[in-house]
Amino acid sequence: MAETNNPSAPTDVGYAQPTLPLPTHGLYVLTSDNLSAAALPPAVDAAIQGGAVLVQYRNKRLPAAAKLALGQCLRKLCRERNVPFIVNDDVALATELDADGVHLGKDDAGIVEARRVLGNDAIIGVSCYNSLDLARQAAAMGADYVAFGRFFPSSTKPLASPAAVETLQRARAELSIPLVAIGGITPANGAALLAGGADFLAVIEGVFGQTEPEVAAKAYAALWEARR
Repeated sequence: MAETNNPSAPTDVGYAQPTLPLPTHGLYVLTSDNLSAAALPPAVDAAIQGGAVLVQYRNKRLPAAAKLALGQCLRKLCRERNVPFIVNDDVALATELDADGVHLGKDDAGIVEARRVLGNDAIIGVSCYNSLDLARQAAAMGADYVAFGRFFPSSTKPLASPAAVETLQRARAELSIPLVAIGGITPANGAALLAGGADFLAVIEGVFGQTEPEVAAKAYAALWEARR
């Protein structure tokens, strides 16, 4: 484990802990680069209190040491809340943080390599955009979930190609692993994606761009309650 000079970083993440399993469904929050390192942990905690069942650490701005230190704080928080902690794009960082898994994009380490490094119990998710073929391949290679999107205009990735609900429906008919929908999802439009076959709704600014992340998360979590 790399050392950090951050006095707030936890001291008990230097040993491996059992990997938490992937939930069956729910709100999947991805951290926002628009929040400071000081503001992000309490915002993540608020999102979990509001009903988030899965947290992905996504940071494209911090230098390596600061990214590690912040990740350690978030990893400890998620472990205390019994919520799986996923790292975006970076298998090495996921290993350093003893994360519960990694989310891979098209330019990231392959599923087989990630599984070799992180182990059989790790949660491995894969971005499939609007491609059912990519989803089939990912499932065949052992991905634990596949993600489609963006379904609606997204402030995080405004130039991302759109995904169709029909792709989600076809994936649901063919695949047995959980499906994640992402991209511009709100409590108002999310129900249609759940009806189309999504198990998880992945959200960044819909939760972390709001004044009260816990209240925002509750509004998303209510979508699953309404389907019971």
